[in-house]
Amino acid sequence: MYAIQRKGSNFAYELQMKKIIFFTAVTTFLFIGFTSVKAQKNADDKIKKVLYFNPEVEPDIDEIKDPTNNAFFDAVTDNFSNRRNKMLRAEVQVPFDSIDKQTIADYCLNNDADFAIVSKVRYFKVGFGKYVFSNQVVVSMKLFGADGTLVTETDHDTYRKNMRLLGSTTNSVKIGTEGAIKGIIKKLRKLKSTEAEL
Repeated sequence: MYAIQRKGSNFAYELQMKKIIFFTAVTTFLFIGFTSVKAQKNADDKIKKVLYFNPEVEPDIDEIKDPTNNAFFDAVTDNFSNRRNKMLRAEVQVPFDSIDKQTIADYCLNNDADFAIVSKVRYFKVGFGKYVFSNQVVVSMKLFGADGTLVTETDHDTYRKNMRLLGSTTNSVKIGTEGAIKGIIKKLRKLKSTEAEL
């Protein structure tokens, strides 16, 4: 009789231990799950710093560079005011068609930037002989990672995309810049969804 009682108390003790172990395991898994989700969210929420260089302006005429830069960076600043990313400006121009990977990497390192954007604003020529500008522009952008690797590129043609015939050149540069930034963001989202599928 004593042995039977002892067996029963051992059984109750083992059952209680199994419940405790099961509860501890479930709690641990939940804690690890919440911690990893929180860590992932913190990594995603980290403010990214994007370094912008002065855009290359075509044609290469000094009189139009300052107004183009001002309109370009007004649009960039307006665009970043609604985003969590931080915009940095490098007061230098990098050639759009012959970009040195190491130069981009060095600028990103020295400015603690996560990305760099190299841009070009091309004005349309109207008429013959001396350059007479239309109010239409093509704004092209290339996005590079901090290591200088090209991530994606896009352009925005204010005439084809917006069918702008009237309006100031300054507004065209702003519209083209905003369109190019949106194009970069759209392509980045596609890249991220592709990486998630892989």
